[in-house]
Amino acid sequence: MEYYNKVIESVHVRFLKASNYKIDKPIAVQDYQEQDNALILLHHGTLKFGDDQEVVNEGEVIFLPKGQKKLITFGSGTKRLEISSENFSENRRKYLQSISFKDIKATDDDCISIINFESKVFDVVNFFNSLDIPPFIIRFNDRIAILMEDIMKETEISNVGKERSLKAQTEVLVIELLRHILKNRLFTEELSTNSTYFKDPRLIDLFNFIKNNISGDLSNKILAKVANVSEDYVGQYFKMLTGINPQDYIEYQRMEAAVELLRTTKKSIRDIGKEVGYKDTAYFCRRFKMMYGVPAGKMRRRESLINVQ
Repeated sequence: MEYYNKVIESVHVRFLKASNYKIDKPIAVQDYQEQDNALILLHHGTLKFGDDQEVVNEGEVIFLPKGQKKLITFGSGTKRLEISSENFSENRRKYLQSISFKDIKATDDDCISIINFESKVFDVVNFFNSLDIPPFIIRFNDRIAILMEDIMKETEISNVGKERSLKAQTEVLVIELLRHILKNRLFTEELSTNSTYFKDPRLIDLFNFIKNNISGDLSNKILAKVANVSEDYVGQYFKMLTGINPQDYIEYQRMEAAVELLRTTKKSIRDIGKEVGYKDTAYFCRRFKMMYGVPAGKMRRRESLINVQ
């Protein structure tokens, strides 16, 4: 238990956004994913999850770690449309209509709330992805549902301390999520296997160095000096503790940084590529599309549409 207390202390949590939707048209989204950790709360109606299309009961929650994919069906009805995640992201307003939390309580229509949040270990690596936690349904947990509702209410008021309150409530939400996993003994193998790096400060030094030098030379030779191990061993050392080789991890972090710049700046694709460590713009664009399935420019347009919604 003390070990997990230390783990929680190392996790930086940040509230990102919260949205309420009324489901206008029944739709099955293949490989549905969110660009940030997401909790989807079903208020009324029908929500189905995964290849087996498990039924989510009203008041239950789906947890989707950042970037992970699942088949999700929104709404009920015999005329269910099946589309790709990319199609859904670009046309979300055709299927989900924004609605206030107050109006959700006054309707019996199919309605959901989605909360997106960031959770990073030492403000460097995504916590739930690092533990290899897959998407799953949170059942029989009124505490998480109530916390989500409180956050939704907070987003719709203009009280003093709103941002601080949202941050605090989101931190509690993440703690309750981890408690749910531990209490129900979910993903015990993943937790025991993938949490070992929390115990090695040299790996944290590497995480921080990569984060702070994302545009620079991050060869194994440089990483070996940071970790104080040999150049021949640094790749094996990194993979032994994380399950991934360092250069794959570095590319992932560079692409994550690129997505954030696409969201928050108007910098050109070329400048963004250089800022995250790619001198060759064409190569950056190829790798970006390979990782996310869409070109960088299209990702920027898609994120702009989602933010508008």
